[in-house]
Amino acid sequence: MKTRLALVIALALMALPLMAQRPGEPRSGEAQHPTEMQHPGETQHAAQAEHTVPRANQGRIPPAPPKREPGTKPEPERRSGRVNNTPHVANDHWYGHDKPNDRRYQLARPFEHGHFEHFGPSYRYNIVRIDPNLHRFWLPGGYFFDIPAWDWPLAADWCWNCGEDFVVYEDPDHPGWYLLYDSQTGAFVHALYMGA
Repeated sequence: MKTRLALVIALALMALPLMAQRPGEPRSGEAQHPTEMQHPGETQHAAQAEHTVPRANQGRIPPAPPKREPGTKPEPERRSGRVNNTPHVANDHWYGHDKPNDRRYQLARPFEHGHFEHFGPSYRYNIVRIDPNLHRFWLPGGYFFDIPAWDWPLAADWCWNCGEDFVVYEDPDHPGWYLLYDSQTGAFVHALYMGA
């Protein structure tokens, strides 16, 4: 009798973490394939309450970067006698964005894998999967992007699975490219949409 009671109690204790999951979340230890997730537009309003407050850019999500003239050089941020050349946003100003005519961003077929339609400051995402070896990340809905090798060092130490919010912008200077903005660090990198 004591053995049966101990078994029932042990099973009940093991089931508690499973019952604590919110509807629609994967259970502990259970992987969720990106293609099985909902479309970002379907979860946008429900997830809005779960977004963390941005730490960068004075606590705001920045507007889209403006288009620049060909030949425009990356603008460094100069503040308090210091120069910051890294790509980042401060006071809604995009610093360190590579030149519009940078040959690294010239694609033979821009948007080869289609257009990603859910970009801009009104769409905030958590990264659902990251492959640091391929420099690839997935958004809810199975949408995935590649970060070019020359930008990867800027993003390699981001906290990809800490619940930080990310925003995707269409790059106005490099056709076919997008910019991934980390609202917690203020940094951004280029990303190539690879489809869903």
